[in-house]
Amino acid sequence: MSEQNQTSAQQDTEGQDGNGLGWFRRMKEGITTKTAEKKEIPEGNWYKCPSCKTVVASQEHEQNLWVCPHCDHHERIGSNEYFSILFDEGKFRELQAKMTSANPLQFKDTKDYEDRLEASMAKTGLKDAIRTGVGEVGGRQMVVSCMDFGFIGGSMGSVVGEKIARAVDYAIKNGLPYVCITKSGGARMMEAGLSLMQMAKTSARLSLLAKAGLPYICILTDPTTGGVTASYAMLGDLHIAEPNALIGFAGPRVVRETIGKDLPPGFQKSEFLLEHGFVDRIVHRKDLQKELSALIGMLTD
Repeated sequence: MSEQNQTSAQQDTEGQDGNGLGWFRRMKEGITTKTAEKKEIPEGNWYKCPSCKTVVASQEHEQNLWVCPHCDHHERIGSNEYFSILFDEGKFRELQAKMTSANPLQFKDTKDYEDRLEASMAKTGLKDAIRTGVGEVGGRQMVVSCMDFGFIGGSMGSVVGEKIARAVDYAIKNGLPYVCITKSGGARMMEAGLSLMQMAKTSARLSLLAKAGLPYICILTDPTTGGVTASYAMLGDLHIAEPNALIGFAGPRVVRETIGKDLPPGFQKSEFLLEHGFVDRIVHRKDLQKELSALIGMLTD
């Protein structure tokens, strides 16, 4: 190698010292880090946004209410997280906390329905796919039910329908507004017709709430589909949606294959539904408590 080329190579290496090649100099000068001294990053300490692929610290993601700080992607969360966001100081009293599903149809596919229920309970720490809490939201007392997608896809079984019915009964008895946060894949196939009956059951109960002159607000989150959309998710006095949530009866792939045509951009997303009048407003998660309290105030004061 000529002297000029050697000088050029040396300058290139030195110029890139801060861009990944500095370790050559560290090795040459005997500067190393012992393996025992290296700090491992514990698993679960980072969150990678599925939308923009940005990686942020899990703690930062949680502090931002599980919303990506770069693209505003709203990650799916459960009742624990929603209750901590909505209820003042996270304080609430849970209704029907111990209610669990049975298996009257003796359903079995690759495993017994009872085994699926036990596995979901162990994995999520929940009794079923919905929880109901009573407490203050922005200083206003209300009844709030929230679905959990982690429990068998947030599917609507007999317990889900019964807990919604009892939540509405409690709201009527105590003169309180009712709020339901939906997140579901639809009816629970392991309960067949018993699951479908919950559509009529919850719809009838909500009609009693309306007759009592008490407001019902439904918060639609990603995804809200199937029999849930075909019943209590679309019967609110007001419908709030989180940004970019999938909301519909059948999924877009099924719709596209059924009609044999391409779907318009953003089909079944919150923004598309707002434009076409199926939801009343889209609310960012950080504004949810304030908006909910204000809307309930408008409907009750």
